[in-house]
Amino acid sequence: MTDQPDLPQGETRSERQKSSDVVVNLHEYRSSNQDQLPITFHRRELDMILRIYGRMVGEGEWRDYAMDHLRDKAVFSVFKRSGEMPLFRIEKNPKLSAKQGAFSVVNTHGMILKRGHDLQQVLKVFDKMLKVIKT
Repeated sequence: MTDQPDLPQGETRSERQKSSDVVVNLHEYRSSNQDQLPITFHRRELDMILRIYGRMVGEGEWRDYAMDHLRDKAVFSVFKRSGEMPLFRIEKNPKLSAKQGAFSVVNTHGMILKRGHDLQQVLKVFDKMLKVIKT
């Protein structure tokens, strides 16, 4: 007894192997099935984001962050408390760079607050706006 399946009547194992052998070009296989590297923030982009993050932490607005590097986008999430939903997500999606821009700021509810090609302009959404104070 063997672990091999039974062969049809009159067929030998060597004939069976010849018909099932497939030759694959290794270079073509690797290039077609190559795992894509995840999208990441470049050093200058991360520097701009962390500068805003440091300012907001100093003001007591934010307390924690998380970075996700996915296959289709990179996400920098900021939290008031680590156990909650992120207050804001700063996303980099290169697929949108030819259209609306690769960078966007999204709030907790999923609404896009600002989108554009230049990260520095997109991050201006966090600049303090003047508020009217009633006395």
